[in-house]
Amino acid sequence: METVGVFGGTRLSVSSSLRRSPAGAFPCKKLNLRATAQLAAFRSPSNLFSYSPSRVNGFHKPLPRKSTKSHIFLPHLVASMEQVEETYIMVKPDGVQRGLVGEIISRFEKKGFKLKALKLFQCPKELAEEHYKDLKAKSFYPKLIDYITSGPVVSMAWEGVGVVASARKLIGSTDPLQAEPGTIRGDLAVQTGRNVIHGSDSPDNGKREVGMTANIIE
Repeated sequence: METVGVFGGTRLSVSSSLRRSPAGAFPCKKLNLRATAQLAAFRSPSNLFSYSPSRVNGFHKPLPRKSTKSHIFLPHLVASMEQVEETYIMVKPDGVQRGLVGEIISRFEKKGFKLKALKLFQCPKELAEEHYKDLKAKSFYPKLIDYITSGPVVSMAWEGVGVVASARKLIGSTDPLQAEPGTIRGDLAVQTGRNVIHGSDSPDNGKREVGMTANIIE
């Protein structure tokens, strides 16, 4: 008997002769060798759907990957190519007592500025008077001096491109109630007399305050 089938557009002919075994077993088929070879391609699905990459020493050779270059932003390298400024930042006694020094440093570091110097010390009266000499005529001047000298402060010198203006924005308005949310005073301070932090208002004052503090506390 001859059976005709079509697989993938190819006409296959399978001839078989049937014979009954003595025990009445199912008849055996003798397949045409040509048909067997053509059907072999359909036995293993891997021949149709699997991809075999080239092998090296018995292992699959991985496909080549596109090279990726990591781009790292280094603020101090940018600063080295431009004119940098220096500013003086002081965490006042209330900021130190409340444990806000790390939070304040973190904000400046996240901005990309470089910490050049840091000192924890008890502010002497002569330094406080020199630091706030422009406010000597104000009625709150004596209380301000008493406040600054009431406990330890943390003085820092920060460096970077536009650091003075950026630091003022990070710090926020003198009155915490007027300071924007997201600024140090807007988030951490409550009243003007306890506004956590001081920052230089100009590049010249930044250099002066850093130098003055360094000379007095040495």
